[in-house]
Amino acid sequence: MNRSKVALIPALALLAPALLMVGLLFVYPLVISLAYAFRNEASGAWDLTNFSKAWTLYGGDVLLTAAVTVLSSALVGVFAVAVAGYITLGENPRAVAALRWVYRWPLFIPFVVAAQLMRTFLAKNGMLNNVLMSVGLVEPLNAVSLLDWRGVVITFVWKQLPFAALLIAGAMASLDRSMMESARGLGAGRLRILLEIVLPQVQATVWVSLILSFVTMLSALSVPMMIIAGSPTLLTVDMAWRVNSYGDYGVANALGFMSFAMSGVAAWFYLRQGLRTGGQPK
Repeated sequence: MNRSKVALIPALALLAPALLMVGLLFVYPLVISLAYAFRNEASGAWDLTNFSKAWTLYGGDVLLTAAVTVLSSALVGVFAVAVAGYITLGENPRAVAALRWVYRWPLFIPFVVAAQLMRTFLAKNGMLNNVLMSVGLVEPLNAVSLLDWRGVVITFVWKQLPFAALLIAGAMASLDRSMMESARGLGAGRLRILLEIVLPQVQATVWVSLILSFVTMLSALSVPMMIIAGSPTLLTVDMAWRVNSYGDYGVANALGFMSFAMSGVAAWFYLRQGLRTGGQPK
């Protein structure tokens, strides 16, 4: 017993720096945030005053944040599976090589740069409308700006698609191709092979990419701040506004708790899927 305890000392010594960083950078701020969220500074009591005020002022923004992130995650999943599926099953080597080269570009662009690019691309007089007007698809008087929740969705999808596609394509590349070739020999098309053979085997990776994308988009500040000019907007902008304009850490942390709850629901859903499949893809 003593020898086993002695053997644990080096392992604990190796884990200590990582645990210390997690405690200082994540656990401690989380505890402080929860304390501010439930603390009524006016009365000194512990209650739900900050949550009531946050919902009264920003209830619409909470719903918009949930809708935008869920919609963006769903679109990221659909397009990422399509891109990864074509890279895996595509029969045109040049098209596959071009897709491999092009789709990764947004992966190296920060969110703030992506938001600035989309501001000039999606504006009423931006590049998108200019191209549509030049080919006669849109009349100049009918041009509309997409600098609202639609622009946020477009930016999120464009930015997160390479990340999700890279994970899913890697999982697809590791599969045994004998089943795909057998199905192709029996006359199955690429879409059917993708949906019925490939996708069920990589669904665990798909869920991981979607959960990580969801959390990343939920925490983004620069995109909604730069694309959405007014209200309604996303929670990250509301939190920054409450702190910078009013010094209201209680309401800001209550909004942060709501954002954390959304992330918790996504994590719970993923864990539920993992337990249902025994931690392995079906």
